[in-house]
Amino acid sequence: MISFLIWNGDPELFSIGSFSLRWYGLLFALGFLVSQQLLYYMFRKEGKPEKDVDTLTLYMVIATILGARLGHVIFYQPELFTENPLGVILPFEFTPKFRFTGLQGLASHGGAFAILFALWLYARKRKPGQNYLQTLDRIVILVALTGCFIRLGNFFNSEIIGKTYSGPGSVVFTAPLTNDILGLAGKESPVESVLVKRDTTTAGLSNQGRLLLYVSFKEGVARDDARDFVWTRVANALGRHSEFIEPPTTTLNFDVYPIGSRSYIARINIKGIPRHPAQLYESISCLLLFVVMFWIWNRHKNNLPEGRIFGIFMIVLWGLRFAYEFLKEPQVDFENTLPLYMGQILSIPLFIVGVIILVQSYRIKPKAGEKV
Repeated sequence: MISFLIWNGDPELFSIGSFSLRWYGLLFALGFLVSQQLLYYMFRKEGKPEKDVDTLTLYMVIATILGARLGHVIFYQPELFTENPLGVILPFEFTPKFRFTGLQGLASHGGAFAILFALWLYARKRKPGQNYLQTLDRIVILVALTGCFIRLGNFFNSEIIGKTYSGPGSVVFTAPLTNDILGLAGKESPVESVLVKRDTTTAGLSNQGRLLLYVSFKEGVARDDARDFVWTRVANALGRHSEFIEPPTTTLNFDVYPIGSRSYIARINIKGIPRHPAQLYESISCLLLFVVMFWIWNRHKNNLPEGRIFGIFMIVLWGLRFAYEFLKEPQVDFENTLPLYMGQILSIPLFIVGVIILVQSYRIKPKAGEKV
């Protein structure tokens, strides 16, 4: 039985000139939009002014983006402050040519610290019923849902990959390789399309990760030119994506044969590296956490002791994040020299905060007739 799955989704929805819309950006924005509508619903149910939702959403968006970006640079890439200070906050690059890149590198821990600070600022100016802990109790429900969308975006991007794993549910990420091949030589590329399929010629564990890479060439490309392209360009592309595909240790095993009268297709034997889909683990966990916390809120609403949902969120989310880091590859090289990954180190204080707040919430006596 073959257990691994192939993920070959294009991270881009479309591109216009130097601008491209990626699934990650769409899912990131969708998380906020859905969360805002849920927040309207929650405010209506609790009798709070709905006009505050727009203000609260603005605080959240700014805090999440700036905090996550600065957190990534501070914790993982501090050299950017001196090497490319504009790249810290601008979603563009100017060399070798101007193009839209988006903010490449966001850290959830940085976003968490920024959100805690932003909500403190928000709660200082609100009326009773929206104090700091009460606000946190509501917002973390939506943060979990947004986190589900964001981690799904990471999966589309084939980033934050898991460690190698050959069991059921493992994933081979082939999109970085196929997109690289499609982009070779730009508009002058002889490639028409690229397809990856599982190699089913061998059964059992010996077939784990074995793939067939099909490269279709445009009409008029000679067979010798197609073979040269595979020998050089495709072979080099395989080497560039060694975290996803095992580089060939011997001669590249491939064949070029005709399709139609004027076209050729290359079939190349490659071996993918099955990995834990760590992004999906976190995405599903965030979704389940959202469902549980929303159920708790919906059942108790204003009778809920302050900090109860927030404490649960901090313990579960950052406890799972600590555990999931054992299944991930390090994001930066210096993490290999640390006793724990940076994500685990940063999760510890947030987990402890959750324990403290949850314990305090149980010291608050619920209102008469209400069991919490």
